[in-house]
Amino acid sequence: MANHKSAIKRHRQSVERAGRNRAARTRVKNAIKQVRTAITGSDKAQAGEALVAATSVLSKAASKGAMHWKKAARKISRLARAVNSIEAQ
Repeated sequence: MANHKSAIKRHRQSVERAGRNRAARTRVKNAIKQVRTAITGSDKAQAGEALVAATSVLSKAASKGAMHWKKAARKISRLARAVNSIEAQ
């Protein structure tokens, strides 16, 4: 455990941030899972709604620093491409 006052504070902050980031990543995973479920069900409308929600969650996670912005953009792009492929099938 840290001995200096500043180190104790930094540890406390890192624990808080880790919890916040973990919650954000969990929200991202759940949002992606909802989109994937709608895609496998071939429900274009539900998949579109889930995609909008997932895009918001991913963008927020990236802006808060819970994930890299390019990773978020890549996931959004791949989800959108998957949702758009429902129509083609």
